[in-house]
Amino acid sequence: MIKHANISVFVPHLGCPNMCSFCNQHYIAGTQGMPNSSDIENAVNVAQSSKNYNPKNTELAFFGGSFTAIEFSYMLSLLKSANKFVKQGVIAGIRISTRPDAINAEILSVLKEYGVTSIELGAQSMDDNVLALNKRGHTALDVKNASALIKEHGFSLGLQMMTGLYGDNNETAINTAKEIIALRPNTVRIYPTIVLENTMLANLYKQGKYSPQGLEQAVNLAAELLDMFNKENITVIRVGLHTIDQTKYVAGPWHPAFRELCESAIYLKNIKPLLNAKGEYNVFVKNGAVSKMAGQKRSNLVALENLGYKCKILEDNSLNDFQIKVQKVGKS
Repeated sequence: MIKHANISVFVPHLGCPNMCSFCNQHYIAGTQGMPNSSDIENAVNVAQSSKNYNPKNTELAFFGGSFTAIEFSYMLSLLKSANKFVKQGVIAGIRISTRPDAINAEILSVLKEYGVTSIELGAQSMDDNVLALNKRGHTALDVKNASALIKEHGFSLGLQMMTGLYGDNNETAINTAKEIIALRPNTVRIYPTIVLENTMLANLYKQGKYSPQGLEQAVNLAAELLDMFNKENITVIRVGLHTIDQTKYVAGPWHPAFRELCESAIYLKNIKPLLNAKGEYNVFVKNGAVSKMAGQKRSNLVALENLGYKCKILEDNSLNDFQIKVQKVGKS
């Protein structure tokens, strides 16, 4: 399986008609400048210099803002700059991120003309009350309608969801995942809510009106969601924010290896029903998943040992993500 890669170009808070409760794109993207053709060319050149660069699996991705809601001539200039590399075979296509209410048939025709292959929608929640409380400015129906249009026009569909939003809880987040699954996207991103300075959530937090998730709570919920999508064969391409400006961090479940914490939690949950008599076990997982099964700082192994199970982890290339085989060592 060829691993997908993005050449990311951040388009800061442009085109959005409102400021969502959690949003300060400058702190997330780490840039406040408006990209131009030179920025795109430089990003592609840097990516091509990597020894693992593969044009067949690489998209140029416009992230950070609502791409289809920015000023039309500026959007076209970015698309033209990127499309040059599609025509040259340097990249496989263009990926954009946008709002559900900034999609229509006319816009999709333009995107198709300029080589866009994948469209990600910031759904964030499929609960209208949560969307309204966080000033998203769109509804769950907008997500459904935009998703259907995107698929009808032949694009790869990505949906982004958040956990721990103002007014959200585990039940509404799990229901959001169920509704996203029903839309059958190609990819999903799961972002636990991080509170950043100069946002509505920061003000609510400081007033004692909003409590962000703790790290353990966020990991357990995201692990459950990740497992749900995995069982439906929907690829989760990110769990947790890639990076933030730590000087602007206020509160919330930030961790640089958030996804690995979630994956380790799934492995720990999956192995427990397989272990019977206490003692020593050989535990088999897919190639490359040994550290996930062991847990960060061997936390899973320690937890299992405390329950009476001493486990040695081995690789088995016949297994898939989160599949486990166990073998009792010695007499039961």
